[in-house]
Parts: sequence; C-alpha cells; structure tokens
Amino acid sequence: MSFVVLPSFQVDEANLDAFLSAARDDASASLATEEGCLQFDISVDRTSQPARVIFYEVYTDRAAFDLHLQTPHLDAFRRALHLCQEGPVQFFERVSP
Repeated sequence: MSFVVLPSFQVDEANLDAFLSAARDDASASLATEEGCLQFDISVDRTSQPARVIFYEVYTDRAAFDLHLQTPHLDAFRRALHLCQEGPVQFFERVSP
C-alpha cells in the first residue's frame, strides 16, 4: 500500500501567488528527484477567505516520505511558510488502485 500525506494551509490572497509558486517548485522537484514520490498535487479553494490550499502527496511508503522530509527542495518550501497559516497534516494508507 502507498502512503498518502494531506497537508493543508490557509493563504491570504496577497500571498497566494508566491505561496503557490513555492509549492509548485517543491512538487516538481519531488516528482523529478524522489523515486518514492508517486504523486504530488496542489489544489486551491479560492472561494474561502483566506484561500485554502491542500496537497495530495503519494509515496511508496512511510520511508519514502521520511526521505522527502530531508530534501533541499522541501527546505526551500519551508522558507515560504511565513506566507501562510499551516493547517493539520493528515496521513493515510492508500488501498486502491
């Protein structure tokens, strides 16, 4: 089974473009350089104020996610966290497909 991570964030409109840019950089680098990263989607609800952003990250297992936590691109993304309010991070086991 795969390991799913669902972080969430609240981002003011004034910071949204910069936050999404940093998120896209992290997602792209994760998919390109981490063998254990199977999927990394970014979704935004612009109808809520502040905007709600969630990531849907799928890794081969918990160990692959733990490696993700040590990457330079995640460190770079963490420097953008001043642009948002972090919400809860949820963890799941993916059972299909």
